[in-house]
Amino acid sequence: MKRFMALYTGDWKAVKRHVERFTTEEQREAVRRQGEEALREWVQQHAASIVDMGGPLGTTKRVTKDGIADARNLIVAYVVVQAESQEAAAKMFLGHPHFTIFLGDAVEIMECLPIPERVRPARG
Repeated sequence: MKRFMALYTGDWKAVKRHVERFTTEEQREAVRRQGEEALREWVQQHAASIVDMGGPLGTTKRVTKDGIADARNLIVAYVVVQAESQEAAAKMFLGHPHFTIFLGDAVEIMECLPIPERVRPARG
């Protein structure tokens, strides 16, 4: 089985607008509970394929040759799954609550490739 990192992407401004359209805290809480329940069901359905549950991600620092700076990107969460192929991994996310309930943009799936043996630290 191959491993794949799935990056959940989203625009926080769009999510904020989505949340703000609910006028009461009870409405917002109901949607949050609905999303959490749908995510729990997705996790249970794919439990055998989940290698690292991952989770939500916070703010970003970007490191370049010029130093460290605050940065923004669209990555809001991640999970690592295993599957026979990238296509099979991608199919796990069809209809995912990330974009059906939480209004995220997409889930991007990429294979986790092996690190060359010559780069790995010595074990002793």
